[in-house]
Amino acid sequence: MSVRLRQDAIVRSLRRNGTSTIADLAEEVGVSRRTVLRDISALRDEGFVIHSEPGPGGGLQLDPQSVQTTARLSVAEVFALLISVASMRAAGNLPFSGLADAGLAKIEKALPPDKVRDLRRFLDCLYIGKLSPQVDISNIQEMEPALLPTFEAAFLQRLQLSFQYCDAKGAVTSRVVEPQAMLILPPLWYLVAWDPARKDFRHFRMDRISKPEYLEGKTFRRRHVLFEDSVSPIRHLSR
Repeated sequence: MSVRLRQDAIVRSLRRNGTSTIADLAEEVGVSRRTVLRDISALRDEGFVIHSEPGPGGGLQLDPQSVQTTARLSVAEVFALLISVASMRAAGNLPFSGLADAGLAKIEKALPPDKVRDLRRFLDCLYIGKLSPQVDISNIQEMEPALLPTFEAAFLQRLQLSFQYCDAKGAVTSRVVEPQAMLILPPLWYLVAWDPARKDFRHFRMDRISKPEYLEGKTFRRRHVLFEDSVSPIRHLSR
């Protein structure tokens, strides 16, 4: 279990049980008492108010009004929020898009420098435009949950991406590509990639991609992607 998942489990346990001992938490999350103590200290640093009651009947208690004061979102999660807000703005007629934009700006300001750096690199590949009215959108499907984090790893580490792709006629092929950009034409999302086998760029509808995997050791170089004038890059970071 990662540090983040373990600390989330500790917070949930304290909220659920009211009072817990260090020993109970250590057993529940499967780590040592010392590790739980470090996690409690880290959670307090993030803004959680956790009281310690000594004695036989004591333990740890989380203030029910306690919330974290620093963002703990992953780069992929913030990137997903950026995409959602950008899509709302592009649609032009959705309520509360301004409030969502303001809230996202606060999250960005709370990000640590290493995540800001990765997010900037992510934004370099994000473009948005308007979908042609001639495009058939009657068969849109949900995207695989694993696709965005897999794309994140592949793009940031410059690793080739493999997946199964179902085209408009229903034919399924195996593809290995170099992910170069992401294009949003609401309500459709596209992976823009260099296809080494075809020696050209290809656009893949992301709702037609399945079984995505990045290939360890299979690196590639960045390529400049040309878009139409109606497509523009997204720039959002406040730093």
